Amino acid sequence: MEAKRAKESLIVSTDQVLVSDLNNYNTLFGGVLMKKLDNCATLSARRHSRVRECVTASTDSIDFLYPIHQSDSVCVESFVSSTGKRSMEIFCKVIAEDMIHGDRRVAATAFLTFVALDDDKNPVEVPSVIPQTEEEKFLYESANERAERRKTRRKESKELAEHITLLKPWDE
Repeated sequence: MEAKRAKESLIVSTDQVLVSDLNNYNTLFGGVLMKKLDNCATLSARRHSRVRECVTASTDSIDFLYPIHQSDSVCVESFVSSTGKRSMEIFCKVIAEDMIHGDRRVAATAFLTFVALDDDKNPVEVPSVIPQTEEEKFLYESANERAERRKTRRKESKELAEHITLLKPWDE
């Protein structure tokens, strides 16, 4: 399987912020942004693996760095930053641009992990990724540390799940 350049999986999506997207602080709802991130990351994963379906295996983090206002545009850029045998780490950055003054800022960053599936819903091998820009190289070189944290967190989450009740609160 031939490796692919990171920029081959690049997805760029820009939207205006609508009144219906705002919370009670008049900033973009976190959930609205999370949906935008998942949509772009899915397309990056599909573009890289060239399969019909990719599923989100984890969302490592979404770090909200600055609020996004109604006067801003919101641009999500996503690309494959690293791969395992059957998984892809997708990096997303959110750039808010004040449409009045032209000021741009990184408003959020996120890492999501996807698995490519075949038509029978089985995981399939994915191409490795070739980083080229300084940003891509930095993310690629730091990917193993994130993968280790992801494995530890997943193990801890499974342990936690063993201690969580499935009883309905009114049946206790």
